[in-house]
Formats: sequence, C-alpha cells, structure tokens
Amino acid sequence: MQFVEAGGARIPILGLGTWEMEGRDCSRAVEQALRLGYRLVDTAQVYENEREVGDGIRLSGVPRNEVFLITKVWTTHFAPNELVRSVKDSVSRLRSEIDLLLLHWPNPQVPLVETLGALARVKELGLTRHIGLSNFTVALMEQALALSAEPLVCDQVEYHPYLDQTKVIEACRAHDLAVIAYSPIAKGRVKSDETLIEIGRRYGKSPAQICLRWLVQQNVVAIPRTSKIERLSENIDVFDFTLSDDDMAALFAMGSREGRITDFGFAPQWD
Repeated sequence: MQFVEAGGARIPILGLGTWEMEGRDCSRAVEQALRLGYRLVDTAQVYENEREVGDGIRLSGVPRNEVFLITKVWTTHFAPNELVRSVKDSVSRLRSEIDLLLLHWPNPQVPLVETLGALARVKELGLTRHIGLSNFTVALMEQALALSAEPLVCDQVEYHPYLDQTKVIEACRAHDLAVIAYSPIAKGRVKSDETLIEIGRRYGKSPAQICLRWLVQQNVVAIPRTSKIERLSENIDVFDFTLSDDDMAALFAMGSREGRITDFGFAPQWD
C-alpha cells in the first residue's frame, strides 16, 4: 500500500467506499477488503451504515491502529452543539474513534466559522484525529482554510477520467491538502469504455484498474465502492504496473466539466 501525507495525516492511497451499502453486505465487504490488504474505509452519517462498518473492521482481525477510518458529518448537523453531538453518536455507532472527519457538503445556512469551530472542538475532544472537507469548491475551501483553527487534511470530491477537476486539484496541492476521489470508476461506466479497454489490453488490466492506476499516479486517494469479493481483489491490484505518459494524457483528455455524475440541488456552484 502507498500513502498520501497531508496536514499531519498519512492516508492509504486506495480504500473502500461504502455509499449505499447496507447490513451484512456492508460489514462483510469491509471485513474482506481489510483481509485483502485495504487499509482505508470511508463511510458517512447519512449512509446509515456506520455500525456495520465498525463491525466489519472488528471482524477482519486487522489491528484498529492499522485501519484509517473516515466518516462525514451531514449538513443538518453543522450547528456547533449539534455537530458535536452527532459525532459522539458516530463514534458510538462505529465503536471507535475516527481517523478523519469531514464536512460532507457545504451548508450555507450555518456560518462556516461556527461549523469549523465545532469541527476543531471534536478534534480537541479526541473524537477524531484529523478533520477535512468534502465537496467544497476552491473558493469555499480557501474560506475554510482561513477560518479553521486546526489543520484541514483533504477535500473529498468526485473524480474520474470523465470529470475535469483540475482547478480543485491544483488548489488542494497549493494548500497541502490531499485529494480523495469518490466514484473513481464513474459508477461502473468505465467498464465499457473502448479507450480504457484498449489501454487495459496493453497492460493486462481492466478499465477499472486503469482508472485507479491513473489516480494513484496523480497521488490521489481513491475509494471505489463494491461489495463483490472479486471486484475488491481487482481494485487493489494496481500497484504492479505504471501507465505511460501518453496513456496518462489519454485519460486526462477524456475529462470535461460536464462529466459529473453526483449532483444535487443543494450542491455548490461547481468550479
């Protein structure tokens, strides 16, 4: 496993996303992923599976201090007292402290300075080791950095070959923030992409593995989601080859601002 270092955190570069995973399927996927060598698991309050994620970590037998656990605070919990209470509830469900706690989406209804103050507070209380952002634009990220009393570690954003995230990535690098990519294989869309299939043939790899390798070579953390054991094995098997400069460029050329998959009415005005 490779690692990305930012803001004092050492983050495994490949992990398991758990959005829309439920019940035993979720806990089993987490358990199997960790046994296969994954060391990062990502969840969120709104996923309603923190308890199952915690169960999977314990069932895996992997020492807790070897697992990097991320969860995210939902926007309705951004008021200071509510944020602290909700994080205590997350810790109770996970039955574990948190390694990295993120604000899931920007919420303009609550002053950011108040939310960031509460985020720093839960770190001071020992409920999380690190704090960061998710789905923040460059302007909001820079506002958060100016307001936060504690170091921010990352911005977790949608990122795959179809979506150009150059502005966000450049801003993260300028401010020493890690980039964590969700939907890194575009929710399976890459599997039938002829360009990726052709590149994959040259390396003996699948289109999904090509995408994940493309992210790894950018020093971007990727959290693909799957509950299928064979896919878990496939997704982590990306450390034994290197994409050429031409192939990296070919994947970059696929991206556009219109390639976004995850968008909601409450989303910010994207870069």
